[in-house]
Amino acid sequence: MTLALEVRRARPDELDTCAELYVQVLRETFTWLPKDRHRKADFLLFARDEEVWVALEGGRIVGLAGFYRPQNFLHSLYVAERGRGIGKALIDHLSAAATAAISLKVQEPNLKAQAFYAREGFVCTERGRDPGADVSWLRLVRQRTET
Repeated sequence: MTLALEVRRARPDELDTCAELYVQVLRETFTWLPKDRHRKADFLLFARDEEVWVALEGGRIVGLAGFYRPQNFLHSLYVAERGRGIGKALIDHLSAAATAAISLKVQEPNLKAQAFYAREGFVCTERGRDPGADVSWLRLVRQRTET
């Protein structure tokens, strides 16, 4: 099956739908954290300073990425249906539009995300834990490829 995706910047009227997707995916996948810890308000706060990109299929938002351009930092990547190329499409789009290598942080217990990012050419450059945080993170970097 060919995936017909459109990747573009989210419109202001789509941010609430993006926030709902963010919470849904976090609650499904971040099983090591309490479900009530994930809130729409957190996403909407981050969206003030980030570019929010969406992947649409048939006019429906099926994935999103929060990108902090000053640091070429992929702050968030959430897709409704994993394993269909949606996350890859968002990453490839942002990587091509970035001014340098893109980086991200992934929580250490998130092994599925780590495997996905490794397949997409990201390598671990740092490990850490934020003050007061419950879990450690890995910083991953994907070098920019010229097309």
